[in-house]
Amino acid sequence: MLAIKLAIRNLLGAGLRTWLNVFVLSLSYVMIIYMNGMLDGWNSQAKSDMRVWETGGSQYWHTEYDPFDAFTIEDSHANIPVDFNKGIAAGDFAPVLITTASIFPEGRVQSVLLKGISINQNVVQLPSTSMLGEWDDIPAIIGKRMAEKNKLKKGDLLTIRWRDVDGTFDARDVVITEIFSCNVPSIDAGQVWIPLNTLQEMMQVANEATIIISSSEDDLDILSAEFVYKNFEFLTEEVTKIIQAKSVGTSIFYVILLLLAMLAIFDTQVLSIFRRQREIGTQIALGMTRGQVVRLFTIEGAMHAVLAAGLGAIYGIPLLLSQAKNGIPMPEGTEDFGMAISDTIIPEYSIGLIVGTIIAVLLAATIVSYIPARKISKMKPTDAIRGKVQ
Repeated sequence: MLAIKLAIRNLLGAGLRTWLNVFVLSLSYVMIIYMNGMLDGWNSQAKSDMRVWETGGSQYWHTEYDPFDAFTIEDSHANIPVDFNKGIAAGDFAPVLITTASIFPEGRVQSVLLKGISINQNVVQLPSTSMLGEWDDIPAIIGKRMAEKNKLKKGDLLTIRWRDVDGTFDARDVVITEIFSCNVPSIDAGQVWIPLNTLQEMMQVANEATIIISSSEDDLDILSAEFVYKNFEFLTEEVTKIIQAKSVGTSIFYVILLLLAMLAIFDTQVLSIFRRQREIGTQIALGMTRGQVVRLFTIEGAMHAVLAAGLGAIYGIPLLLSQAKNGIPMPEGTEDFGMAISDTIIPEYSIGLIVGTIIAVLLAATIVSYIPARKISKMKPTDAIRGKVQ
């Protein structure tokens, strides 16, 4: 306790130099927590949006289906296993049939994915019920990005051409019955959704599907060689990797900011030891051990981190609480990044993040303070009192 009291007295006595170091260090606290909280919030929000709009709790894929290989899509379908029939009727599963197709907006040709989904499904949030009713043409729903890119609006007719299971091309008109807006571009960009039974009829593949979306994360362990289980972690793996890559990039910023603060503390400690040689020699001469004097200067450096935590809390807590309540607005154009990004990201500041940041900065400040303090162990009290220490 005596060492802590002396350390606080010496720091406060240093005046502006101490508070400049404390302020820079407090910025490190706030920025590290702020940036990590934003990334954690983005990760959580993206996965939540994907669960609601695209992945459900898990999925079952046809063994040949690869969403990144267009050449596998047309052949990636098989009869829906009977194990799913009861769950489909109960609304726990949503079969989706996928094929490649071409559309002709304003005389142009564009390749799209044509997807069929049950009208009455409620596993994902797609507004499939808007395709209910009697229509002269095939009802279809598309996303806002798709509509804007092709200048389509609700009620427009769109010619679509596809190839059936025998390789025969055919074409029909579809009517846009709904344009939905979501944060998940992978169910929007370049995709047209129509009723499942209609697409099965068009492709001449009765009761077949490419993937089956489940509302649960449990694996049914179905007895089928044509469908494999994909858990939620696998389905959101790309988002996880992107967030991890972003975390590495922002870590460089943290390190630079922290190094600046540590350099300031190191220089302050070196200057303090140089200017207080007589005081150090007198303390050793009066009975303080070298270890106690080293501990005193180490505690002084570590107290910078303690004071910085207090200062950071004064302006950081209101700022972070405001961001957690109102969110962080994303700039225009982020919807074109190709991944789930909301218009506003709500940061998540966990207790583990806050405590971990405080401990990491405190340890760094303590280590940086100890390094110059080791020089004291080589001092001779008589030389220090005379001010002749090298």
